[in-house]
Amino acid sequence: MRAAAQIVLFDGFDPLDVIAPFEVLSAGSDELGDEFDVELVSAEGARTVVSGTRGLTLGATGRLDPSRPGMVIVPGASGPVDGDPDDGVETIPVLLSRFAAGPGLPLIDQAMRNPLVLVATVCGGSLALAMGGLLEDRNVVTHSLGMDVLDATGARPVRARVVDDGDVVSAGGVTSGLDLGLYLLEREYGPQIARAVEELFEYERRGTVWRDQPRVPATR
Repeated sequence: MRAAAQIVLFDGFDPLDVIAPFEVLSAGSDELGDEFDVELVSAEGARTVVSGTRGLTLGATGRLDPSRPGMVIVPGASGPVDGDPDDGVETIPVLLSRFAAGPGLPLIDQAMRNPLVLVATVCGGSLALAMGGLLEDRNVVTHSLGMDVLDATGARPVRARVVDDGDVVSAGGVTSGLDLGLYLLEREYGPQIARAVEELFEYERRGTVWRDQPRVPATR
């Protein structure tokens, strides 16, 4: 089975959380001679999915396949931070909790149990997984506004741009999808591939990737 980077769409997704890693990973696949596919998928299969940003839509071309080797990337949501859900306000927490309670989480759970799959998140994507109970005792990051919520789920919040916790890699706020995509290319295919895409995009990664290493600063 051909490897793929499957980027999961759900109602209310944040467009940049999707498009940034999509473009970076697509460029990386090109540099590798089209070695893996980059696809937009949903839990329900092929459909038009409405984002949380002014009705922008993207098309899922198929159903998320947790048995397919490669990567599964989960974006966050876009919408108001504050508001009363009883008044019909589709806040980001409402959108993420709805996704966490939907058909996508069992598929992502299966992907996380597959040794041939790396699961990654951008921004609030880690919150959705944590709300669904998939990140307990895992080192992860999300948008700065959601770190307390992440902690309340039993995950271990880490303040870094990108956090590598083995088979789960998470990235912070919305623009960190670029950094995530480049790090995934470096981790899976080597620094020369990642560097080639950096040069193509005229973008240099920000921050240090956090990994669970035994050495810590002596002042802490």
